[in-house]
Amino acid sequence: MTSLPERVGAPADDTRGILNAGAARFRYDRHACHPSLSPFVEHHWIIRWDLEEPYEQRVVSHPSVNLVFQERGSQVAGVITGDYLETLTGAGVVVATRFHPGGFRPFVGAPVSTITDRSVPVAEIFGAPADVTARAVLAASDAEAVALLDALLLLRLPPRDPVAEHVSALVAWIAEHPGITRVDDLAALHGTTVRTLQRLFDEYVGVPPKWVIRRYRIHEAAERATTATDWSRLAYDLGYSDQSHFTRDFTSVVGVPPTAYARTVRSG
Repeated sequence: MTSLPERVGAPADDTRGILNAGAARFRYDRHACHPSLSPFVEHHWIIRWDLEEPYEQRVVSHPSVNLVFQERGSQVAGVITGDYLETLTGAGVVVATRFHPGGFRPFVGAPVSTITDRSVPVAEIFGAPADVTARAVLAASDAEAVALLDALLLLRLPPRDPVAEHVSALVAWIAEHPGITRVDDLAALHGTTVRTLQRLFDEYVGVPPKWVIRRYRIHEAAERATTATDWSRLAYDLGYSDQSHFTRDFTSVVGVPPTAYARTVRSG
C-alpha cells in the first residue's frame, strides 16, 4: 500500500484552477486558519478588486467545498463539476473558506454529494451566527475577516474524523501524481477496491475519483502550458495515451485547445 503524504497548506502563490492567473485584475490572498480547524480547512481566501471596466475570470474548480461570503449572498458552495466564468465589476470583495476535500463532511453530517453543483444558505448549516458573520465579514479588514471565519467555524467544530482525513490525504496524493490515470490503478496502489473508493468519494468529496483524477490532470496541464512546447511529451507525462486524447480532454474543460490557451497566457 502506498503511503499517503502529510497534508500541508498549498503554497501561497499556487493559483491552479484560476486560468491565466498572471493577467488577473484582482488581488487574491490566502490566510491560514486556526490550528484547531486545520484537519478540516485548507485555508481562508479573500479576493478584492476595484475595476474601471468589467473583467471575466474563468475558473476550473477544485474538489473542495467553499464557504463563501459576498454581496450577492452568502452560501456553502458544493464542488462545481464544470468550469465557471465569474464577471467582476466595480469594486468588491469575496471572503471565503476552502475546506480540504473530505473536510466538510464532518460539518454537514450527510454525503457531500448532496450539495455537488449547488449551493445552500450558510445559515442552513451554521445557524444564526452565520448571518451575523455575513453582515460583518465584508466590511472587515483581512485579519478581522479571518478571525470572524475562524470564530464561526469553531462554534460548530466537529470531532476529528479519521476517514475524512484519510480521504483528504488520498486526494492530495492524486494531486501530487498527475500521471495516475485510472481508478483501478489508484485502488491497487492504496490497497483498496474501486467500489470502496467510489463510495468514499461520494460520501466525503462529493464527486467520483475518476473526476478528481481528471480534474487534477487539467490543473497540471494548464499550469505547464505556460512554458510547454512539446505537447506530445506533456500528454505522455500526464498519462494520456496520445496527444489527441489530451487535447480533447483539455479543450472540453478549459474551453480552448492547450496551444490556444498557451498563446493567451504568454501574451497576457
